[in-house]
Amino acid sequence: MKKVNTRYISEIKREKKKFSALTAYDYSTAKVLDEAGIDIILVGDSLAMVALGYENTNSISMDEMKIFTKAVAKGVSRAMVVCDMPFMSYHCDISSAIANIGEAVKAGANAVKIEGSGEYIYSLIKRCSEFGIPVIAHIGFTPQAINAIGGHYIQGKTYNATLELLEQAKKLEEAGAFAIVLEMVPEESAKYISENLNIATISCGAGRFCDGQVLVSDDVFGKYSNFKPKFARRYGDMRKLIYDCATQY
Repeated sequence: MKKVNTRYISEIKREKKKFSALTAYDYSTAKVLDEAGIDIILVGDSLAMVALGYENTNSISMDEMKIFTKAVAKGVSRAMVVCDMPFMSYHCDISSAIANIGEAVKAGANAVKIEGSGEYIYSLIKRCSEFGIPVIAHIGFTPQAINAIGGHYIQGKTYNATLELLEQAKKLEEAGAFAIVLEMVPEESAKYISENLNIATISCGAGRFCDGQVLVSDDVFGKYSNFKPKFARRYGDMRKLIYDCATQY
């Protein structure tokens, strides 16, 4: 089966089809998701909470992300493996950021995801493009900036706010990002942004009109019970299944 790459994602966008993305943090889960046909497997910094028990996603380190990226990459043959660059791993300076991003690629990532916008982020993505490192951008609600945002608030709720997001998205596209995650953006706003970009958009609580969708596997499978995003549909109850198996044992 053909490996998913940036060209494949671009074709999906051009043909107005849809692609899928889910998180995975270990070899066995990644292997199952790959066999199920999931297109993008994100080693999300969400693993800080669902796999390591941290209070928030900002607690995880680059060294930890590399370990989980290596594990996931070993279980995948078709899907694109994307490493979520953790908090402060790419904020200090371009040289340090590129070094960390390079470590993610060496660990097995086919691409990286970077949150935010602004001149520094645009410059960083441009540099990654020059080095042949595919980047997925991430705007709207950006969890790593939650302390500044002040909570889980929907972004792009007004026309002007939507135009601001679109402007950011266009600059990220121009810098070289091959796709953009839109998180917690109203469906109508996400649709408008998607229709005005040449690169793919990925919905994370941004409705059905994006080119793809990404969710945390532990939310979708019903494994993580501490917190459930309103936009995450639960397809099963793995927590109960694991509990029942354990008690029977």
